[in-house]
Amino acid sequence: MKKSILAALLGTCFATSAFAQTSVQIYGIADAGVMFQSGGPTKIYSGGADGSRIGFKGTEDLGNGYKAIFNLEARVELDTGTQQPTLMNDNPGVYLLKGMTGIPPAILARLQTLLQPPGGPAVNQERALFDRTAMVGMITPVGAILLGRMYTPGYEVFNMADAFESGTAGTWGHITGGTAGFTALGADIRSQEAVQYRIALPNGLGGSVMYGPKGSGYLGRYNKFRAGAITYKANGFDVGLGYNHGYDQQNRPSLRTTTIGGSYTLNDTWKVFAGFHSQRNTNSALLADYIGGWDAGVTPVLTQQGVPAANQAALRGIFVRAITANTQQDANSWQVGAHYKLGSGRIMASYAHQNDRLASNSDADLYALGYDHFLSKRTDLYTVAAIIRNQNDGQYAPGTAGNPGGFTKRPGEDGRALQMGIRHRF
Repeated sequence: MKKSILAALLGTCFATSAFAQTSVQIYGIADAGVMFQSGGPTKIYSGGADGSRIGFKGTEDLGNGYKAIFNLEARVELDTGTQQPTLMNDNPGVYLLKGMTGIPPAILARLQTLLQPPGGPAVNQERALFDRTAMVGMITPVGAILLGRMYTPGYEVFNMADAFESGTAGTWGHITGGTAGFTALGADIRSQEAVQYRIALPNGLGGSVMYGPKGSGYLGRYNKFRAGAITYKANGFDVGLGYNHGYDQQNRPSLRTTTIGGSYTLNDTWKVFAGFHSQRNTNSALLADYIGGWDAGVTPVLTQQGVPAANQAALRGIFVRAITANTQQDANSWQVGAHYKLGSGRIMASYAHQNDRLASNSDADLYALGYDHFLSKRTDLYTVAAIIRNQNDGQYAPGTAGNPGGFTKRPGEDGRALQMGIRHRF
């Protein structure tokens, strides 16, 4: 689970002198399974409960409370052997092309392929080796300074509040994006080109602030990125308040999220979760990519067909106005869930709701139930069933920790999935 890796990183940052003077650790997760889904193929996947990965982390004790640390983490797709996961299905996202009725059908079909290539990568489009984490930093007596690509403060709080720990078909994240699906992410999970300051106090209070200049954000498209979080981890609580805010290439406000929530361990049997997530985006940082796709993939075709320049400009205007509107986000979502320990395993359950505040009013409800059975401290078997009830233009579909769900076949159609998998940590 992502949470365990975050905890491991924090543990490295604030370790005691019991660590060796210098240490380097190789670690990883191998997670794979099978998913049965409505409106999509039965699929062997990698990264169901956790994204499969291999990582390297180390620390050097410099004395007087100072330590140097690093963390490099690469994704590994066990189903294909690559580093680029795909969507769980190739159903087209209808909302992506909404408002483009003035564009000829042949061009719309080409646009659909450009915006959503069948079988194309849904994550790590840049083919980065250490896409998950690439960080170096310094621990001091008054906190840690980290530089590189790493999880954002806002997403860490989101993960704390997710009863399915940002994994499986049940994770809250499957419905918190915009109606346009993977073209309108619900949160910046990581940021590259980032500097972060973190501190954790003995009483359980902690905090972090992050800043990224041009080239920052999850996809490296922001002109700048700002984020921060306040957390409390003590007395059974693991809660926080997080804020992320990116700015597009023209320095206009882009995706802005606020997340509050976490978990509370009642006893040895019960653990409860709750969270609230707000997202706003009126200037998608990906617009330049989409408009560039039109200029590179559609304009030459229109020119070859002899379409007059004035008509080309009119068609391009329709596309720009529509894709600008379709990538906007204005939604609030919340989730409640629980874990119940049962023998050598745990039952997991949650309910999440996405309240879309745009004109399309594409709300969604996610119901999830799962069981995780521990064969050992390192290996577990899990099964999860999830249903997403979409409204209006909504096409949310269940995915996994490593693979976005993609889209249901039709707007307003339910997305259903049953998955079974195995996870091994090393």
